[in-house]
Amino acid sequence: MPAERPTIVATSGGWTRRRLGGVDWAGTAHLAVQLARVPAGRAPRLTYLGTAGGDQRGWAAEVHAAGERAGLRTTVLDLFPMPSVEDPARTLLESDVVWVGGGSVANLLAVWRVHGLDGAFRAAWEAGVVLGGVSAGSICWFTGGTTDSFGPDLRPVTDGVGLLPYGNGVHYDSEERRRPLVHDLVGSGVLPETHCSDDGVGLVYAGTDLVEAVTEVAGKGAYVVRREGGGVGETRLEPRLLSR
Repeated sequence: MPAERPTIVATSGGWTRRRLGGVDWAGTAHLAVQLARVPAGRAPRLTYLGTAGGDQRGWAAEVHAAGERAGLRTTVLDLFPMPSVEDPARTLLESDVVWVGGGSVANLLAVWRVHGLDGAFRAAWEAGVVLGGVSAGSICWFTGGTTDSFGPDLRPVTDGVGLLPYGNGVHYDSEERRRPLVHDLVGSGVLPETHCSDDGVGLVYAGTDLVEAVTEVAGKGAYVVRREGGGVGETRLEPRLLSR
């Protein structure tokens, strides 16, 4: 059973560090799996793309191990040095959840387009595959956002996949230049209305509607930044605290 409506979980979270080393999937990723409505009796199929980080093999091993502990059937779809599956578009369509890791959103978008994945993601989303991700893996679903893809100074990126007609601001509470740059870009019209997440927070979309903010960490926030009259206004959304 696919998600009830095309669904995206865009986050500044999704991972938690293990006391014994490595990482586990955290609350926002578990929520993405729940929203996929996987039938009882089979493991959820999660496809992970680490394009933004250069498809690092060591990290892929961490993803597989975390998936095994979470009871997921995990596929890592690499694009370096070539696609690691015969038919990437089919792999996406046969997934319950697609999760995109962080890194360089500018490089991610360029590589995806070389392989025609921008259209494949839309087809999967419209078919009910839940799309999600963290940082670059959040921004990619929107029209754009703020990024350090081009160097240490944050700059706008405006050529996202565009499934969601908003801008996206990640790491809103942990990187001091994120908030003022978002405000500047919205105020100047470079970005449209922009939805932002503190670290550990996820934004849940049904179709293109923002239906909920959730968090893995108490006290964190989500924010909507839009032009208001001659200035820019910011509205805080109080996220629902996830149980895991």
